[in-house]
Amino acid sequence: MAEDARLICASAALVDGGPGVRFTVCRYGADEPAFAVRYRGCVHAYLNRCGHVPVELDWQHGEFFDDSKLYLICATHGALYAPESGHCLGGRCNGRGLTKLPVEERDGNIYLIPTE
Repeated sequence: MAEDARLICASAALVDGGPGVRFTVCRYGADEPAFAVRYRGCVHAYLNRCGHVPVELDWQHGEFFDDSKLYLICATHGALYAPESGHCLGGRCNGRGLTKLPVEERDGNIYLIPTE
């Protein structure tokens, strides 16, 4: 694990298809909202910004999955994204996916791996 990895949350905080954990990342000198979710046993993290317009996805704090728990959904426009890749699957995202963030699960915790 990188020395400057940043703790996001305990692994137990992310349940498969359940609420995500929100956090912020510094990109190009500005803090941006981000989130992590667990899907099919793996943790995935993204900037919390729809591919259609720059609005946050969650319809309630930390709620990123649709009712089926199979897709991430933008609460504003209904765009659907693949939880494992962030790829646009339908709706107004028009092929523009989510920005994936590198994370690592280790020793019972989830860490953001810095890229800048």
